[in-house]
Order: sequence, then C-alpha cells, then structure tokens
Amino acid sequence: MSDFEAVTARVADRVTPDAAERERLRVAVDDLTRRVRDALADLPVEASVVQVGSTARGTWLADDRDIDLFVRFPADLDRADLERYGLDVGRAALPDGHEEYAEHPYVTGEIGGFDVDLVPCYDVADATAIQSAVDRTPFHDAYLQERLDATLARDVRLFKAFLTGIGAYGSDLRTRGFSGYLSELLVLEHGGFEPLLRAAADWQPPVRLDPENHGTAAFDDPLVVIDPTDPARNVAAVCSSENVARLQHHARALLADPRESLFTPSEPDPLDAAAVHAHLDRRETTPVAVVFETPDLVDDQLYPQLRKSLDGITGELDRRGFAPLRSATFADGRAVLLVELAVSELAAVERHDGPPVHVRDHATGFYDAYADRDVYGPFLDGDRYVVEREREFTSPDDLLGSDAIFEVALGARVETALDDGYDLLVGSEVATLADDFGVELARYFEPRP
Repeated sequence: MSDFEAVTARVADRVTPDAAERERLRVAVDDLTRRVRDALADLPVEASVVQVGSTARGTWLADDRDIDLFVRFPADLDRADLERYGLDVGRAALPDGHEEYAEHPYVTGEIGGFDVDLVPCYDVADATAIQSAVDRTPFHDAYLQERLDATLARDVRLFKAFLTGIGAYGSDLRTRGFSGYLSELLVLEHGGFEPLLRAAADWQPPVRLDPENHGTAAFDDPLVVIDPTDPARNVAAVCSSENVARLQHHARALLADPRESLFTPSEPDPLDAAAVHAHLDRRETTPVAVVFETPDLVDDQLYPQLRKSLDGITGELDRRGFAPLRSATFADGRAVLLVELAVSELAAVERHDGPPVHVRDHATGFYDAYADRDVYGPFLDGDRYVVEREREFTSPDDLLGSDAIFEVALGARVETALDDGYDLLVGSEVATLADDFGVELARYFEPRP
C-alpha cells in the first residue's frame, strides 16, 4: 500500500458515517417524511416528497448532519400558493423550526439530532424548465444517484474532507469555493479522488468540463463544469480563481507528501497587538482600516457588498497615488475594510498632462482653463501643455476621512453604514483590531495558500 493509499484509507475511516449514524439518519428521515405526508394530506393540491443532498446519496461526512427534504408541488401552481403551502407543511412537520429565505421562504429545524431544510419546489419536467432555482436540485440528485457507487461515494467524502481541510469547501459567497454537487461531479468525471487530484494539479485555467457533452453555453470563469441536467448553467460559477488555485496547490502538496493534516481545517494562532506592530515595523507600510457596524445581512448578501466596497476604496487609493500593496475585508460585530499602502504621504502638487499643442482645439481649451488659475504653468514639456496643480489629498486618511469616500463604488448597505459613522485607523492604530480580529490579522500578515 502506498503512502497516499494509507493516508486516504485512514481519512476515509474517520469521515465515513458509521452504521449507528446511518441508522439514526434513516429513522429521522422516515419520521420527517411521515410528518410531511400527513401535512400534505390537508392541502387542496397533490405534492410529493423527495430527499436530496449528500445524505440522500450517501456522500455526507460523519457528524455533518444535514437533511434536505424537498416538497414538489405542481408546476402550474401559483407562486404565492407554493410559498404558502410550503410554509404550512414546514411548520406542521417542524413545529419548533423557523423560516429562512433564499429565492423563496422555507422552514429549517432539527429532528433526531439532524439539521433539516424543508424546501418547497416545482415538480417540473426537467431542469431546463425550472421556475425557481431550487427546482433543479431533485434532478441533480437523480443524476448522481444513478452514477455514484460505494467506491465513488467514498472518494467524494475524501474530496469534501480535503476541500474542508484546505478551506475551499462551500459555495456560499463568503467562501466562494466548491459546492457539494460540484465536488461529486468532479470525482465522478475523473473516476475517483486520486485521478481528480492528478488532473487538478496540472489544470491550465480556464478549465472546461462537460460531463454530458452538451457543448453549448460559453462561460468566463476559471473553472467551468456544465451542469449535466441544465446545459445553460456552470456549476462552478461561484468558485473563485483563488480557490481553484488553492486546490491545485494543495493537490500537488498531497500527492508529493501524503499527510492527514491536509484533511483537517486549522486556523492560525491569533496575533496580538504587539505582533501586529512587529509586522508593521518590518514591512514599513501604512495600513488604513475603515471600521463600521456590520450591516444586518446574511453572509451571502454581506460579503459581496464588502468586497465591492473594498475594491472601490482600493481603486481610489490607487488612482490617487498611494500604491496599495494588498487588501482584505472581514466582519463580526464590526466590519473592516483594510488596505495596506506603500505610500503614506504625497507631494502637495501633482502633475497633470494636457494634450499636444498641435491638437489645436483641445490644446487651446486646456491652456485657457488653467491660464488664470493658481497652478504651475501651463508650460511646455515636449510637444504638450502641462500644469502642476495642488493635490486634493496628500495622505490616505485625508481622503478616507472626507466625503470622497462616498464617491467610490460602495455596496448599498455598506454606504448606509458608513453614513451612520465609521472609525478610520491609520498605521499602528490598526493593531487595536487584534482584540477582535486576531485570527484574521494572522491570515493577513502570515499568509499561506
């Protein structure tokens, strides 16, 4: 047995649910299904129940206890009735549950130690006829149920554990990694965990995989996996280029030196303020952090807004000449937009080039615009007019502390939060974030793939 086989065998034993857990799952699903059917009997429409997801396919990880039960309503049912009936069934089957909202509301709760999502959907003819995003999920389940055997299911669990260990598992918009369905398709496409790793180690993005040879839609993503049940969809659309690269890096590492630690998630030790100061002294950069109350949004809404805002601020600092080196955003009770700058102070004047003199109309307009203003020039530098004018902001704190921060592209709820007030930390002041964000600062100042 090779080192790789020995390591994966031990991991597989650890992450595979044992017989007792599988039996608890069966009992919980049977109980929940009975409750749902009893509730459906009181409705004026016909509907069916189907279990989907990893627990339905036998690809869930030990102690990752999620049950996804879908209630399929007639395709011609009014949307408002679908939502109403779905909630009625959910409340009856999970009386202690609560409502969540994705594309439409559903009920989530707990039964027999398992977390449950009870989701209404339309019973459509195929995944190309969906009326809501969740309608395609039963087709995903049917496709994989037909193709995954016990060996491939084991390898799916290995791949999920590996992605979890390297921090790339999850299609939520905070992680932007590999979903469970994508993980299963990749293992299926390559015929196992090891051949998938060997393929990924040599990927040259953009990578395009088309399991059913649909050969249709074009996508501008680093990884494209055409949904075998819906040729117009890229299953990997949410997966960031960074997480594709992360998989490649760690695939090479595991193949070169098989070890169980790559299957176990770990966080860096948090930095304290003194450690942050030490990094700043070594780097001789100027970090700036915009800190504000985190908007009351779920992560899938919050993080796109945080990233948009970070990009807007970073881009403006770059255009103004402060040379951003790197940036990051993180949030808990407070949200942080952190940008590390190579330039902390600029000259009081900036150069502004005008058009070449021979471009008569534009050149004359430029000259006349500055001729009577308090600037150096206009003068000639080669064949064009130039002025040196007063710079609007000579330091990043001047810029970020002014109303100019609201002129960059910000997420709507982030802009509202900033309008309510924010703290601006500059230089060594950033070290005060260590009390609340020591782990995040460790990831920033001690980065790894």
